[in-house]
Amino acid sequence: MSAALRRIWGLMYRHLALYRRSWPRLLELAYWPVLQMCIWGFTASFLTGRIGGAAATAGAALMGGVLLWEVTLRSQMGLSISFLEEIWSRNLGHVFVSPLRPHELVLALIGMSFLRMAIGVAPAILLAWLLYAFNLFSLGPALILFFINMMVMGWWVALGVVSLILRHGAGAEPLAWGVLFGLAPFSAVFYPVSVLPGFLQPVALSLPAAHVFEGMRGILLDGVVRTDHLLAAVGLNILWLGAASLLFARQFHQARVRGALLSIGE
Repeated sequence: MSAALRRIWGLMYRHLALYRRSWPRLLELAYWPVLQMCIWGFTASFLTGRIGGAAATAGAALMGGVLLWEVTLRSQMGLSISFLEEIWSRNLGHVFVSPLRPHELVLALIGMSFLRMAIGVAPAILLAWLLYAFNLFSLGPALILFFINMMVMGWWVALGVVSLILRHGAGAEPLAWGVLFGLAPFSAVFYPVSVLPGFLQPVALSLPAAHVFEGMRGILLDGVVRTDHLLAAVGLNILWLGAASLLFARQFHQARVRGALLSIGE
């Protein structure tokens, strides 16, 4: 194993050790995804019972939207909270006394984000299948692209949040929990982009999530794989991830120059 991989794994192991003997931490990872699935799953079941077949298809689109949105939400919070734990433990300055480089920190946080997302979303996917007979894997091979795009969106949003924390300190920490909820109305999670007012539709189409959810509904409602939306989601994720990475690199450099890595969060 190369030195860089050892450093990345070392930082990941530092976070994994927190979960090894802490069942409340593990429970927290799955709590919100499972709760969301229960709420929206029972809502879909109610609509199906009252309206019939059309509502069943709409309910499937609703549950698919909830699960895919949780992928983004858990990915974003997994990266952001792992970074915040370094701040809360006053460990950030100590980490960068070591040979660890900024991009290695980001890769370690992305690794933790993936693991936290998988542990959190897997029980919700299982619950959707057991209680509501909704199989997310019925989306076929396109599901892999949906998952990747939603994870990448979570990562670049988290990098933006981390950049703001590096710039503004503790005052920006609440964004780690709330920023994606502000993007949800424009992400077309539960409804198509066409429902939005005309002046908001370009805003929605600038987000990869809107294209992913339009593609998901295309499969569930029409049985058609919308490659145009998939390609748009990939392109937008590359663009936004590049912008967020540049912002993080700039804010990290400025924080290091100011000596903020030792005092951030105070």
